[in-house]
Amino acid sequence: MELLTGILKNLPDAASLGLVWGIMAIGVYITFKVLDVADMTVDGTFALGGCLVAATVSAGWNPWLAGLLAIICGMAAGAVTGLLHTKLKIPAILAGILTMLSLYSVNLMIMGGKSNIGMSQFGENKVSTMLDHIAALFGAETKTVNITVGIVLAILIVAGLYWFFGTEKGCLIRATGINENMVKAQGGNTDNMKIAGIVIANGFVAFSGALVAQIQRYGDVGMGTGTIVIGLASIIIGEVIFGTRCSFKVRLASVFFGSIIYRVIISIVLLLGFNPNNLKLLTAILVIAALSVPVMRTAAGERKRIRENLRRYEGVE
Repeated sequence: MELLTGILKNLPDAASLGLVWGIMAIGVYITFKVLDVADMTVDGTFALGGCLVAATVSAGWNPWLAGLLAIICGMAAGAVTGLLHTKLKIPAILAGILTMLSLYSVNLMIMGGKSNIGMSQFGENKVSTMLDHIAALFGAETKTVNITVGIVLAILIVAGLYWFFGTEKGCLIRATGINENMVKAQGGNTDNMKIAGIVIANGFVAFSGALVAQIQRYGDVGMGTGTIVIGLASIIIGEVIFGTRCSFKVRLASVFFGSIIYRVIISIVLLLGFNPNNLKLLTAILVIAALSVPVMRTAAGERKRIRENLRRYEGVE
C-alpha cells in the first residue's frame, strides 16, 4: 500500500520530467530512426545545453534566451558531426564520438573551468521559478502547471516535426534514411540531407539538456553521460507499446510516451530501494528487454505457425 501511495505521489514529477527528456529522445529518433545514422554526438550536446544555461542564467541571462542559445550551439555541434561524416568521410559513429569528446572540453570552458554550477548560482531567473509564479497566479499546483506546459510543448514539437517531414526537404531527409541510393538517383543531395537531419536532432537534444539543467537546478559537464541509451530506451519502449506499423505522427508521439514510461519505471525502482548508482545498468537492461520483445513475438508466432501446419499435416494423414 505504501509503495502504491509513493508511486502515485511521484507520478506527476516522473511524467513532467519524462516529457522534458522526451525532447531529447525525439532528437535521437531523428538520427537513429529517420536518418538511420548512429550519432553519438547527443551525449555531448545534451551536456552542452545544460552547461550553457548554467553559465548564462547564473550570469543574469533570460532563461528562454539561454535556451535559444543552447539550441543554436547544439545545432552547430550537429553540423560539425555532419560535416565530418559527409565531407571528410569519417564513419558516422566515429564522427559523433569525436565531436562528443571535443564538447567535453568546450563545456568546461563554458563553465569557466568548473565541472558544475549548482542551484545557488542560478538565482531566481529560472524557467522553474517562472512556472512556480504561473501556478501561484492561477491558484494551481506547480506539478499540474509543469505537466500542462510539458504536454503543450510536446504537442507543438510533434505537430511541427510532422509538418516539416511532410515538406519537400523533410521528405528528402526521410527518403535518405530509407534508401540513400534512390535519393542520389533522383538527383538529391544526400550529404546535405544528413547534415540537416543531424543539425535538427542535436538542436532538440541541447534544448532538452537546457530544460533539464533548469529543472534540476544545476549544470554539469558529465550530465550527458548515457543520454544516447536513455533516448533509445524511450524510443524502443514507445515502439513496443504502439508498434512500428502506425503512422509517422503516432510514432513521434510514442517517443514522448516511451520517455514518460521510462521515467515512471525509474521512479518505481528507486522507491523499491534500488541503488541510484546502478541506474545506468538498469537502463541497459531495459533496452535489452525492450529489444527482445519483438524478437520473442516473432519467434512465438513462428512456433505457432509451425504447430498449426503440423496439425494440418497430421489431419491430412
